[in-house]
Amino acid sequence: MRAAQAIEAYAAQAGGGGAVVASHLDVMDFVTPAFRKLYTDFYIKLVNKAPALWGYLYQATHAAPQNSSMQRLRRAVERLNTRALMQQIAAFRPDAIVCTHFLPAELLSRALRQQQLDCPVWVQVTDFDLHRMWVHEHMRGYFAATDEVAFRMRHEGIAPAQIHVTGIPVMPVFAQAPERAQCAAQFGIDPQRKTILLMGGGAGLGSLDTIAARLLALEADFQLIVLAGKNAAALAALEKLAGQHPGRLLAQGFTNQVERLMACADLVITKPGGLTTSECLALGLPMIVNSPIPGQEERNADYLLEQGVALKAFDAVTLEYRVQHLLAHPSQLADMRARALALGRPLAGAVVVEQVLAEGAGA
Repeated sequence: MRAAQAIEAYAAQAGGGGAVVASHLDVMDFVTPAFRKLYTDFYIKLVNKAPALWGYLYQATHAAPQNSSMQRLRRAVERLNTRALMQQIAAFRPDAIVCTHFLPAELLSRALRQQQLDCPVWVQVTDFDLHRMWVHEHMRGYFAATDEVAFRMRHEGIAPAQIHVTGIPVMPVFAQAPERAQCAAQFGIDPQRKTILLMGGGAGLGSLDTIAARLLALEADFQLIVLAGKNAAALAALEKLAGQHPGRLLAQGFTNQVERLMACADLVITKPGGLTTSECLALGLPMIVNSPIPGQEERNADYLLEQGVALKAFDAVTLEYRVQHLLAHPSQLADMRARALALGRPLAGAVVVEQVLAEGAGA
């Protein structure tokens, strides 16, 4: 969703004066409640309760032959309940479509094959890995996060001319780092003090307030910002903890100013999702990635570790060690920051829009 919003935002800027009109559709708004539950609730429960099983399914569906029973079952399920989506697309009459998830790509591939759609469809892969579920016939082109993902696309039979290495689209606000001192003043924190941003918890590390308490107990001088999102209980627990550590903990609920909080940070602790880590790279932020879900998050983490922009914590003890180590070795932290800045592609969304427009509609 965030990649789609980024592309939509850059499309709105393209050409000037409303020359490009973009609309963001969420496929889950156009399916039955049962289908939505299968694709969202079931996935969330699976990765939280049985991540190893999800990892097996991720690999099994990638390796399964196209005519296998597993692949046929998956496609049979995904062929259901598409009428409302196709009606919405027809009403908008698009000149081009960009898919930022493999489900709409598969649905629209079938529509193109059956001549129910007559505009070019593009696919933006939103991880530092390529699962076969992203690869479909009749697509105009593919946008890859890295050269390695592009290599994997060619291995899957996608023509080189169809592949464009753009990075993963992030919102335009990440194209230029906000000024740290101004952002720190906005949130009431010290811009000169080492600052760690904690985004999300769970998956073996414990609740946010538990992780925050363990970090604040370390013998190191730093400030901690913790994002609780829409979790009211977590925010309340963090605010209580902040009262016990005056001037050291900023508890933050849902915010649309993540980039300004990132601008205050020297290090981010986060799950290795493709979008969040791309935002960190865009701003040159070193990361500690925590307990990646087997499958796409694990592949994302591998990429970030290989590039020298992140360390991995698989439990709370490891997290404490990693934090202490980086704070005690500022030169390593600085090196990770430089590598992250070099790796970031903050203008990926603009490049995607430019490529779609350059190839024209229906050509």
